[in-house]
Amino acid sequence: MITRDATADDVPQMSAFLMRLTEMGKRTRPSDEKFVLDHYINGAEKIQCALAEDDGMVLGFQWLGFAIEGNEFGVEPGWGIIGTHVNPNAARRGVGKALFTKTLAAAKAAGLRKIDATIGADNAEGLGYYEAMGFRTYRTPAGKVCKRYDVAS
Repeated sequence: MITRDATADDVPQMSAFLMRLTEMGKRTRPSDEKFVLDHYINGAEKIQCALAEDDGMVLGFQWLGFAIEGNEFGVEPGWGIIGTHVNPNAARRGVGKALFTKTLAAAKAAGLRKIDATIGADNAEGLGYYEAMGFRTYRTPAGKVCKRYDVAS
């Protein structure tokens, strides 16, 4: 497995497994190629979109961006916002841990002090993952759990 920055060439595979996650009831946000390209690859708030792959297969990706005023998650401006997406075919292979190593380096380089992960309250896998990475719950809006990671410089 290697980690690298995601590119527009990765969009079809990224979108395809996001659509599978949607079908499995594990995702509610858009998953089409246009959304993936516009948000994860070319989004104005993007700091990094790290991707893990093995032999040409996208195993997962992790997006990190700046929280701006009025963001949809209610995260304090200046914090980071993270989203982690693992291909169902690659679950339990250390993909998330490998991605977070790359993402944490990008967060430090960007000068972030805190990162928010907003997770569905019914997403036990996501909640467990972020807890294992060192995120801690700091607020619980309806149907969500917001976890914070304090970035050490």
